[in-house]
Amino acid sequence: MMKITKATIENIPLIKEIAEKSWRKHYPGILSNEQIEYMLEQMYSKTELQNHFENPNYHYYLLSDDENFLGIMGFENHYQKDTTKLHRIYLLEEAKGKGVGKFAINFLKNKAKESGDLRIILAVNKQNSSYHFYTSQGFKIYEEGVFEIGNGYVMDDYLMEFNL
Repeated sequence: MMKITKATIENIPLIKEIAEKSWRKHYPGILSNEQIEYMLEQMYSKTELQNHFENPNYHYYLLSDDENFLGIMGFENHYQKDTTKLHRIYLLEEAKGKGVGKFAINFLKNKAKESGDLRIILAVNKQNSSYHFYTSQGFKIYEEGVFEIGNGYVMDDYLMEFNL
């Protein structure tokens, strides 16, 4: 049975571990190893994660079955007017094909509605196969963007939305 548990600041090491495993499995071939390591350090340093937990609108959840943690999800209610932003959802390889992602997205849709937001947005790399998952869950591209992220790296993303 799928479970979603609210993460706490004590879960930072687990969040970081799941993100690193997922990134190192999923992003080679899309991003250089150097960019992967750079982005992991920027996005998953203890300081950066602690800052997320200090924001009352930013929420992390742990995704699991009865025995194992299978992924993480981080989102921010009221990121923009009436908008929740899905910042991250990362699943371990053993979670693929078990409905964990769909379960998490449905949970997110409910949490966004509960907060009073009317829309969910996310950014996904144009070469990331997760794009197809998001379209299957009703998300649509509303814009494309290339974003400088430092150290000479860019993200070439689809910006997607789901209207609640």
